[in-house]
Amino acid sequence: MAVNPASINAHDAMGEALINRFLAVRRQSDLMATGLSPEDQNLQSMPGASPMKWHRAHTTWFFETFVLKPHSGQWGFSYEPINEQFEYLFNSYYNGVGQQFPRAQRSLMSRPDCEEVAAYRRHIDQSMQQLLSKAPDSAMETLAELVILGLNHEQQHQELMATDLKHAFSFNPIAPAWTKRPDPLGPAAAQRWVKISGGIHQIGHDPDHAPDPLSFYFDNETPQHKVYLEDFELARRPVTCGEYLQFMEDGGYRNVNLWLSDGWAWRRDHDIQSPMYWRQEDGQWYLQTLGCWREVDPDEPICHISFYEAAAFALWAGARLPTEAEWEVAAGSISSDSIEEGHFSGCNRYHPASSPDLNAEHEASRPLVQLFGDIWEWTASSYSPYPGFKPVAGAIGEYNGKFMANQMVLRGGSCATPTGHIRNTYRNFFYPPDRWQFSGLRLARDL
Repeated sequence: MAVNPASINAHDAMGEALINRFLAVRRQSDLMATGLSPEDQNLQSMPGASPMKWHRAHTTWFFETFVLKPHSGQWGFSYEPINEQFEYLFNSYYNGVGQQFPRAQRSLMSRPDCEEVAAYRRHIDQSMQQLLSKAPDSAMETLAELVILGLNHEQQHQELMATDLKHAFSFNPIAPAWTKRPDPLGPAAAQRWVKISGGIHQIGHDPDHAPDPLSFYFDNETPQHKVYLEDFELARRPVTCGEYLQFMEDGGYRNVNLWLSDGWAWRRDHDIQSPMYWRQEDGQWYLQTLGCWREVDPDEPICHISFYEAAAFALWAGARLPTEAEWEVAAGSISSDSIEEGHFSGCNRYHPASSPDLNAEHEASRPLVQLFGDIWEWTASSYSPYPGFKPVAGAIGEYNGKFMANQMVLRGGSCATPTGHIRNTYRNFFYPPDRWQFSGLRLARDL
């Protein structure tokens, strides 16, 4: 996990650019909690989700544990913890640091309350500014790597703050809102197959190629390596709700021949009949957003489906899911400007939307649409280490490597992903039944 220090002017005498970037990310987390009651911030609707208060504290704990404490006593900087018990309460899974409070019981922590967590955040923010202002230029590169890692870690939790809150709100019959109503944005882009040439390709992050703002990368994106692909075709855009409704109306959830064995058992045992957050009333399908319940828009990308559902739909459609290597090679074939065209959290929709073709010229200029933003796209690839992968030494190395089993890779980012956080090589991962994230699919097929 690394960053190109030059991209953030890390060798500035006062580390001003690094401090500003730190404060901007931290401020966004605080803004996300604005307007939420203490009760809202302590909701935990399933063991795999966490209260927003805990997310805000854990991301703070990360800087305290991996940046402030190890550097206390250097360069005239001294750090004193605000509460020693926080090391246990807000450790997520870092066994190298120490024991953790049980994940499934995080909502039972009524104390520290939201005000105490806010004070904890302020204490860490002030201490981080002091450290970065005192650190010499010779130490700034190492510090920058840790700080930028912590900021990307916090951005990941910002997405979880949104999806975990949405899951919790889904159980409330009065349909509480966190955002404005995300209205439809028009017809879906034209769908067609796009040929991608096979052969030997490079995938993974190249540390020698670090243009700002995509200079940071996680260790699971390395090392860059060669893969061989056959020629294939990729759908121009993601599958829409309207197309998914056709699958449902054709009995897709009842056709055992479309489902993986584990997927069928999951569907049967949990009586899965539709995507998460959908319900039908008087023949009309509605879905929950973070702003309201509203009618399903047939033109927006389908989301909140599991890997099992994505695989079943692909088979029904006479296609398949792309591998992560195919997805990355396809993403590398389009302009990097396309990353900024998707709907990310900066749009404040927190719900996917269509990306209409404005005219024939606009359509022709976009060979692939919505690869980035809106929805995480399930791939057919299991989450495993790249050839030659080596986790970072120490407790930081627990960040990614120890989860490389029994999960599937998703690519592209979503409407809840912070703007600028995603890149071609970014590998997200979840278990096959998981669907509380903004997860959907794009089809592929062999030639």
